[in-house]
Amino acid sequence: MEFWFVTTDHLTKKIWFRDEEDFKMGMNLVAVLAVALDVDVLSFILMSNHVHFVLCCSKAKAHQFIKEFKKRHSQYMNKKYGVKELLRRVHVQIDPVSGADESLEWVIAYTNMNSVAAGICLAPTGYPWGTGDTFFKAKPAKGRRIGTYSDRARVALLHSTQPMPPHLLVGDDGYILPDSYVDVEKVQNLYHTPKRMNYFLVNSSKAKRRLDAKDNAPNFRDQVILPAIGDLCQSLFQKSSLEALTQDELAELLKQLRYRFSSHANQLARVTGIPYQKVVDLLDKV
Repeated sequence: MEFWFVTTDHLTKKIWFRDEEDFKMGMNLVAVLAVALDVDVLSFILMSNHVHFVLCCSKAKAHQFIKEFKKRHSQYMNKKYGVKELLRRVHVQIDPVSGADESLEWVIAYTNMNSVAAGICLAPTGYPWGTGDTFFKAKPAKGRRIGTYSDRARVALLHSTQPMPPHLLVGDDGYILPDSYVDVEKVQNLYHTPKRMNYFLVNSSKAKRRLDAKDNAPNFRDQVILPAIGDLCQSLFQKSSLEALTQDELAELLKQLRYRFSSHANQLARVTGIPYQKVVDLLDKV
């Protein structure tokens, strides 16, 4: 068996997913491509500005998987927001992972801990957009079998005509639960026990980075801050958009976002589309 760690560069001025519907689209797309390409997904996470996948397949299929994911998600974002070529130039790295030592355990732990390292939640089980809450569950996942959907309803849900195994479960939030297609048994056999998996989680490099941070309180997600930008433009300056603000007003807006949401410069650059260095310069101005 061949294992691959697939990761993308972090977008600095744009984000992959603007709201929960975008995340749901991404979650369903993972399931669709896993079935269409016959790829064994072991773990994954969808973050605002990058994604990670741990796959069991050939390298050619791993390339095809992420290529199709970028292509189809870009098409969705273009149709919904008019954003063209969102991910075309996003660099992808595909690295082999050894299954003979503990490399696979570390990579899966690293993937699931991304949300914790970003300060979004205190444990990977608190993040819905990936496999953080998929393994060693006390109770089996519950949902509606995709086979009970009409063809029209299934296509509307998945944004795809891809036939899907009828046993896959759709959760209450409207996406196929990773529990029903990720190879849960293989991952759990890899770790043997929940205690051993937790050891890898808390000792991963992502966990260490979070523990070393000065403030360990959860941060606001990009999707929470995005709607507030327009509201603040209107309430503070009686203007409808970022583009209408003067440089002094833009500096004040960034200050308000940093104060209200504890946002750092990288996050402010993502949600506003302003280059990182300009964000820093404007924050220094106020």
